[in-house]
Amino acid sequence: MRRVVAEVRTDVDAARERDPAARGAGTARILIGWAGVQAILSHRVAHAMHEAGVPALPTALSYVSRAVTGVEIHPAARIGDDCFIDHGSGVVIGETAEIGCCVTMYQGVTLGGTGFARGKRHPTVQDNVTIGSGAKLLGPITVGHGAKIGANSVITKDVSPLSTVVGNPGHTVKVEGRRVEGPDSDWIHLPDPVAEAIKSLSERITKLERRLVAIDGKPPEAEVEELRAKQGPTTAGG
Repeated sequence: MRRVVAEVRTDVDAARERDPAARGAGTARILIGWAGVQAILSHRVAHAMHEAGVPALPTALSYVSRAVTGVEIHPAARIGDDCFIDHGSGVVIGETAEIGCCVTMYQGVTLGGTGFARGKRHPTVQDNVTIGSGAKLLGPITVGHGAKIGANSVITKDVSPLSTVVGNPGHTVKVEGRRVEGPDSDWIHLPDPVAEAIKSLSERITKLERRLVAIDGKPPEAEVEELRAKQGPTTAGG
């Protein structure tokens, strides 16, 4: 009983720390209104029964939890302490997935398998990882400690610790050279490697056209506009 109370307190505290909407909420309100917290607590019970060899009940509890919360977690999946699923709807965590401590996931995240092979076929997510909305992590890959996965990224290869990955397929990038550590929900200012490559090509074309003008004296047929980052307030919500 003491262990159950400790797990409830830890999961509720995780919601308060990482969801601004929960910071003024009481424990009862979070347990009633936060689907991600409900799904994780339900999974802890289902997983304990699964480990104890209880037949049918773990799967039944997982099914009920999915119907109520919109979060599907296989009873065999391993989830560490202090994890938080924000909003929850559409999250899928497969049978052989392993999630470390202090991991944050947002709606629509999938920790899925590839193909029909048995054995280890789902991701391993180490401690202090943040996974953005709609991200798909597929196969028996490892996401290193402190990594950040951008929203809607598709990841099929290992992710190094303390790195940031965005895009489809996922590209490893840095956020202004700063070290990535712990939960961070800033998905607006992540680098875009495709946009950066296009910007580099645009700059090279501009330089080439200026050289051509200097050589033959003819103006370019079309102007190449410099790509600039959008300025001003963002429309993204929290």
